[in-house]
Amino acid sequence: MKVLLNDGLEKEGLKLFQEACIETDTKKRDITALVEEIGQFDALVVRSSTKVTREVLEAGAKGKLKIVGRAGVGYDNIDVVAASESGIVVKSAPYGSTNAVAELTIGLMLSISRNIPQAHSSLKNCVWKKDKLKGKELSYKTIGLLGCGRIGQKVAQIAKRGFDMEVIGYDIKPCFESGIKFMTKEEVLSRSDYICVHTGGKEAIVGEKEFALMKPTAYLINTSRGNNIDQQALYKALKECKIAGAATDV
Repeated sequence: MKVLLNDGLEKEGLKLFQEACIETDTKKRDITALVEEIGQFDALVVRSSTKVTREVLEAGAKGKLKIVGRAGVGYDNIDVVAASESGIVVKSAPYGSTNAVAELTIGLMLSISRNIPQAHSSLKNCVWKKDKLKGKELSYKTIGLLGCGRIGQKVAQIAKRGFDMEVIGYDIKPCFESGIKFMTKEEVLSRSDYICVHTGGKEAIVGEKEFALMKPTAYLINTSRGNNIDQQALYKALKECKIAGAATDV
């Protein structure tokens, strides 16, 4: 069996393949080379960089390709319809980034609340702005989750246990055993001190209408997908001080 790891892999991961006597190739191929050579591999593993298009999948199906794995959550960069039509299995790692993204979300909340990046930059320039950058505390505030799946529930757990925050959320498939108080999207937006987006997909779920419902003291945290936020609406909301700030890692 031969596997193409087109976006690379850590040594620990490569060792697992070696122990299983599976041949691996970590050479990065652009779309043209991928189409030309994918047929010689039984499996393709990607992260977010490689776009697994219909052309790639159809070329692979003419050869040996049987499965595509994404080392991440979701299938944004894989044409799953084309894969299904070509009889190629697609798998992801739904739990792979749960802790990392949840902890990053809390880190961004702390950074934006306590003005950590600004204070760090100021101090490096030999200016100590203690009073101006003192910031706000997270404890006992209200966090609103848009999307309450694995990552949203982990954020809720940390926020509740670590900071005694009230956790409310909106999801098209609410999980009432999660400990999150489920409300309408409008209620979550209007009541929260922090709005955290954990939805995925390619659609904008926060735009001008949503920003108009948020408190002027509220912060938006997006660790999901860039497209989930209307960028022009976000720029306008920040410029006009309709919200207190935003932090993203997408």
